[in-house]
Amino acid sequence: MDSTVCATLATRDFDSYGLHFSYGQRTQSRELQAAREVSKALGLRELMELETDLFRRIGGSALTDKGIAVPEVGAMDGGDASERQGHHVPVTYVPFRNAHFLSAAVSWAEVLGAKTVFIGAVEQDSSGYPDCRPAYYDAFNELIRRGTKEGEIDVVTPLITLRKHEIVRLGVELGAPLHVSWSCYSGEDEACGVCESCDLRLRAFAAAGVRDPIPYANQGKRS
Repeated sequence: MDSTVCATLATRDFDSYGLHFSYGQRTQSRELQAAREVSKALGLRELMELETDLFRRIGGSALTDKGIAVPEVGAMDGGDASERQGHHVPVTYVPFRNAHFLSAAVSWAEVLGAKTVFIGAVEQDSSGYPDCRPAYYDAFNELIRRGTKEGEIDVVTPLITLRKHEIVRLGVELGAPLHVSWSCYSGEDEACGVCESCDLRLRAFAAAGVRDPIPYANQGKRS
């Protein structure tokens, strides 16, 4: 959802290219389908589809390691994912993932002559992931300045200070194709409705007073 709204912002102001990673995540095929549909809806000039086996091989995350279960919100301490932000790094964190994504994006930006890389990172309602914090992107931009040919590419995070419900409202205002976005950590035909990502998304749509357009398997079972 965040990436979809971020991409919509990018296409409003720039001729935009998209980058999607299949990295062994449980919903890999469903996320790729969503990326293709978002790209088509927004008229991206190109969607580069990349694959890496690195994260599946190293494991350590419930998203890529079948030996680690994706936790359900009802089984977690606190219930509401947004209230636990920053208290711990959950098992759904993929070790240093965004650095790999950004490195590929910056490499492609150098070839394209692009000056701006958008990423839909969110701190306020994230799950406590360390690579969703402003300081992380400040440091990465310093790395780009020192480690690229011209040093003129900037990674921007237009959503990073927003709450999830504010992102929903912004997406609706922009006409973002939220109906083809996908957030679930485990479901592909239907979103599970009980993982942390589904919980954040469902609460955000409810707080924004907007109906979530994607199908859920367990939405009716939520308290």
